[in-house]
Amino acid sequence: MIYSAAKANAGWALGFRNIFKPRDIFLHDGKSLRRFTIGAKVQMAAVFAAFVLLAWSAFATFQAIAAMNGDVARMQAQMVQMEADVAAMRAQTLNHAASLERRQEFLTRMLSGEATSEQLAAVLPTAETGPHNSLTQAYAEIDGMQDELAARAQGMTVARYRQTAHQLRRLGLNPSELIRAQGAVGGPYEEVQGGNADPRFAELFASWRRMEQLEQAVIAIPSARPIESSVNFTSGFGVRSDPFRGRAAMHGGIDLAGPMGTPIYATADGIVGRAEWNSGGYGNLVEINHGQGIQTRYGHLSRYIVSAGQRVRRGQLIGHMGSTGRSTGSHLHYEVRIDGRAVNPVPFMQSSDTLLALQRRVAGNPVVQPVSIGGPNGGSR
Repeated sequence: MIYSAAKANAGWALGFRNIFKPRDIFLHDGKSLRRFTIGAKVQMAAVFAAFVLLAWSAFATFQAIAAMNGDVARMQAQMVQMEADVAAMRAQTLNHAASLERRQEFLTRMLSGEATSEQLAAVLPTAETGPHNSLTQAYAEIDGMQDELAARAQGMTVARYRQTAHQLRRLGLNPSELIRAQGAVGGPYEEVQGGNADPRFAELFASWRRMEQLEQAVIAIPSARPIESSVNFTSGFGVRSDPFRGRAAMHGGIDLAGPMGTPIYATADGIVGRAEWNSGGYGNLVEINHGQGIQTRYGHLSRYIVSAGQRVRRGQLIGHMGSTGRSTGSHLHYEVRIDGRAVNPVPFMQSSDTLLALQRRVAGNPVVQPVSIGGPNGGSR
């Protein structure tokens, strides 16, 4: 074994010496002959130098290739980032365009006057996040026009609310209480869009909703005459001399005298609470609840043609004039009550054209009987 290894090593050494053995080089310039001898060490040094040069060249080549690959990778990363940025801008632009369409739909529906609060809530624009990019700036003019239209709509809504509230205060009604009562009937308002609504349009929607609630409450206000024909105003609201006892007593309504059987009409939409004989002096009595704590009473009827629980419309026939109960002659005792307290009915019968027009719009009833006052006679309690 040892002999074989030694023999192999000797063979490698012999081969190595044969490769790098001294070599003679002859140069002849035509006149003389020169001889050069290159020794084994010189040959080995040259081979080593060539090897180092080759290794360095390979290393430099690999470095250049690696650098080139790095630049390509960076360029590819930049391209990917640019594509992502473009896609993000495109998505943001499409979202902004969709938001503009939603805002336009909201404004169109609201200004049409035909949409319900639920329909408007369903298209209430959501707030946009992040700054606009160069592409969305192309919509700046449309955005500005919508903002201006929303501001004008807000101003009109607030003005309409104030006008209606003014008419109600003239009747001694508190608009805020009517809105609260309207909310109690219709259910509480729940914030839409999870609180993510566009603040500008959320404010507009809140103002519109408040106005809608007030206008819906207006429909409950008695504003028509209970009698269409000419009658006599015989007794007003307040303290008077009782026709039976001759002493001062509070009269909670007004008396409108006319022929027996004169038609009596509901002065506002509502639900009949009572249609019965009343032993407290009203005789045949119809009592209608109009919501928001408002109630009307029609007493001394010869007969009534509605029943408790029945829904009636403004101007609907509910009975006929008579002299039943505590009465001295054919007349209608008419009352308006708010939260159970009797108030003077005359201002309600003298409601302005603005209030009547508002009731026509809300109720969708184009026929409104003219409002005027007559004069009656007779006592009632």
